[in-house]
Amino acid sequence: MGLINASEGSYLALHSLALIAKNQPMRMNAKVLAEELNASQAHLAKVFQKLSKAGLVKSVRGPAGGFELNKSADDISFLEIYEIIEGKVMLGGCPFDKVHSVFHTCIFGDELNRISDDIYETFKKIKLSSFK
Repeated sequence: MGLINASEGSYLALHSLALIAKNQPMRMNAKVLAEELNASQAHLAKVFQKLSKAGLVKSVRGPAGGFELNKSADDISFLEIYEIIEGKVMLGGCPFDKVHSVFHTCIFGDELNRISDDIYETFKKIKLSSFK
């Protein structure tokens, strides 16, 4: 396991939307996306419910139907996608989320907060338009 981990839902959301952005204006349906990502279509459907509710995608029915972006790929960041699936990112504090430490401060000092800030900013900078 790596030090930085994200859920399967985040993986599916980020990769699916990158595929949709890459293949625009063609729509992509859940079956094709699930096959491309070697994922469960049921899990993917749950992810797309969240993405749709948040207004990132819309679903079009019919033979040429599928999912399409509901706003410009230039306006959708990895951070926005990540927070839709995982919840709002909270920066600062100790990664162990303990109120009291035997050392009276986080044993990592500010170094992990700096790294977290860097990752946060990187996720903000990466746009779906990068995959066109």
